[in-house]
Amino acid sequence: MSHVTRNQPAGTPTWIDLDVSDVERAKEFYGALFGWEYEPGEPAYTVCRLRGRAVAGFRKVPAPDSPAAALPGQWCVYFATDDSDATVKRIVDAGGALTRGPLEIGDQGRLTLAADSSGVRFGLWEGRALVGCETVNEPGSLLRNDLTSPDPGPAREFYPAVFDFTLDGNDDLPGVDFSFLRRPDGHEIGGIMGVPDKPSAAWETLFEVADADAAAERAVAAGGSASVPSDTIYARMAKITDPFGNVFEAGARLVGAP
Repeated sequence: MSHVTRNQPAGTPTWIDLDVSDVERAKEFYGALFGWEYEPGEPAYTVCRLRGRAVAGFRKVPAPDSPAAALPGQWCVYFATDDSDATVKRIVDAGGALTRGPLEIGDQGRLTLAADSSGVRFGLWEGRALVGCETVNEPGSLLRNDLTSPDPGPAREFYPAVFDFTLDGNDDLPGVDFSFLRRPDGHEIGGIMGVPDKPSAAWETLFEVADADAAAERAVAAGGSASVPSDTIYARMAKITDPFGNVFEAGARLVGAP
């Protein structure tokens, strides 16, 4: 369990949010799945809370039958920065693109949406009143983010150029095309995995749960779908699709895992 009370070091995944057309339906699904709480009403942006602490956000977008509607996808990960303008310059210099911002979000912080050199979307968060996720690494909250790609080479050049990450192999996964991403202080923030048959690259989000089988059952009961949970060397995992078609994973850590 980890409670976050100040801005994370630059390059740390610090916030996640999801575009949804029906905020009330999203509240029902994720509330049933993770026990999230919400403030009353249906604003353009909803902060999701776990026992009162911010853990994620919903952004209201046009309905699916609208020409402006976005296709379902994944949760968007935001990396911490203490200087949005400087990080945006590094994104562009590394071959990425700015898609929105930097925007002042009241007294909460500065938000930026961008795409890497392969077109994968991600965000930046320069926290002020909202430091980002206030709870991580406990059931119902963000556990980690990994980028999966059929061609991981460009990502392994882009993210170190932007955030000064170093790449490190993973001896726990022999034969798997996986690289840890580490901040300059050596802290692991996620990884990049080559998956040849994956149709497109994306940052994928893993939420921690106490019981992957029970989480899969809750997801189905709440109107989503779930794979049959299976064990990896780290966790028992289930791939879940919410009622809007957005895909993520839920994992319960295994006792004695590396």
